[in-house]
Amino acid sequence: MHPLIIVLGAALLDIGANMAINRSIGFRDKGWGVLGILLVLCAFTLLSEAVSTGKIDLAVAYATWGAIGILGTALGGLLLFGERLRPVGWLGMVVMAVAVALLTTA
Repeated sequence: MHPLIIVLGAALLDIGANMAINRSIGFRDKGWGVLGILLVLCAFTLLSEAVSTGKIDLAVAYATWGAIGILGTALGGLLLFGERLRPVGWLGMVVMAVAVALLTTA
């Protein structure tokens, strides 16, 4: 399997973890908190699997995973919890996406 697909899977797990941790309300709801921790562990496992193939550098994998995770978490927060970013926050994400795109082509 292509390592970028594995990184995408890791990022999706990370987004799910962030949504679960937010839903746990500061770990007051232990079930959501534990789910969030388990999803983070799975995300890091997939990330390490992608890097261990030798077909993707750690810096590229981590930057891609982080960028997808940040964007997905912002969108998930908006759609699921009504959290809104200011326009400058969205601009920052565009800059981040361009930076990761440049990194992956280098």
